[in-house]
Amino acid sequence: MKKIAGFLLAALLLHTIAFCQKNDDYIQDPTLGIQFFFHDFKTASLIRATSLHTVLKNKQFGRIKEMSPGLALNYIQGLSRHFDVSSTVGGAFLDYPDKYGNTTGKDGFLLEGDVSLRAKLFSNRYWISPYAQTGIGASMYSGAFGALIPVGVGAQVNFYDEAFLLINAQYRIPVTEGVSHHFFYSVGLAGTIGGRSKTPARPLPPPPLPMPLPPVDRDGDGVPDSLDACPDVKGLARFKGCPDTDGDDIPDKDDKCPLVAGVARYQGCPIPDRDGDGINDEEDKCPDVKGVARYQGCPVPDRDKDGVNDEEDKCPDLPGPASNNGCPVIREDLRKRIEVAASNIFFVTGSSKLLARSNKSLDEVAKLMTEDANLKLDIEGHTDNIGKPASNQTLSENRAKAVYDYLQKKGVAVVRLRAAGYGQDRSVADNKTVAGRTKNRRVELKLHYD
Repeated sequence: MKKIAGFLLAALLLHTIAFCQKNDDYIQDPTLGIQFFFHDFKTASLIRATSLHTVLKNKQFGRIKEMSPGLALNYIQGLSRHFDVSSTVGGAFLDYPDKYGNTTGKDGFLLEGDVSLRAKLFSNRYWISPYAQTGIGASMYSGAFGALIPVGVGAQVNFYDEAFLLINAQYRIPVTEGVSHHFFYSVGLAGTIGGRSKTPARPLPPPPLPMPLPPVDRDGDGVPDSLDACPDVKGLARFKGCPDTDGDDIPDKDDKCPLVAGVARYQGCPIPDRDGDGINDEEDKCPDVKGVARYQGCPVPDRDKDGVNDEEDKCPDLPGPASNNGCPVIREDLRKRIEVAASNIFFVTGSSKLLARSNKSLDEVAKLMTEDANLKLDIEGHTDNIGKPASNQTLSENRAKAVYDYLQKKGVAVVRLRAAGYGQDRSVADNKTVAGRTKNRRVELKLHYD
């Protein structure tokens, strides 16, 4: 019964398409049509559950037999050559799924309507006009109302601006609860139902009077010689016919640098950059010395005046050679004193407890650190390979920490000390011999300034 009704309505439309004078401005006249459409809930549900790529790859999109057919009335009114307002009201009997794709098993009547703006690629001057559209719509199913947003594309095939074939595909996006995502495909026929009034033809104007001879303009710049301050050189009207070669809005006759864009306060020349560092003198805090932008045109500072700038100097407040990253070089006598002290640090076997005979050496280290407040000290603990590596690592860390704590108690600031353990990983002798293992069980002390 539904299919028979659809064919009757389509036949009725073919007999009621109105005749209208051809539209010379190519704006859509008021148009009424009938559409045959399908609701596609399956494809929309699969895309939301997986992805469009997956649906296309696996060819899972809905078939026509899985869609719900219906009929709709469509009205179109042109706003301009490329924009129309379109309104559609349609109905279909179907088993409407909820947002999870569940159905009740019973058909009900779905009434949908929308108002959309159509943006056409071509005007009605051409026989086919692809378009995109979007708008707002509403639906009613089993007494429940909802809102939706139709978004789609289509094509309008024109038959002498009097009848049209309309092909459309939309994706309908829910705005309220109770409305499900779905596709809407339609095809239909439409005809104009009345044309706009035409502007009466204007009478032909009287023949023009003879044109006077044009004024003399030797340089052909559109400024007559009588008003041209530079009559032999092409120029601009706003400069009374004089040119502005560098485009800085200062005419060449007043521009001291006519080939380089500049500013008025320097008579058309650029803002100067005396030191050539790319930062103009108005923004350069050191205009006579090359610098960098991050220091506002001044050179990178060198606080300790050692020739190594602060950004590369690991000791920016202590002068030192570039070969040592700007830090002072540890004196040889200090290095030897610290090595002797390190060789006389002893612990209880297998423990991090310092033996009393280590105190003299550690006191010497504390004195050395007090003599030069800029010195810093790294304390490194090492073991042989007797025992488990994890236990050796912990032991080396604890021994380094014991020396660290001793020196702290002797007044050496903690910010000048660093302690670390390396277990058995940095051997200096062969662990296969007693003498080698003895050398590997050690605490190393390393002086530095950075």
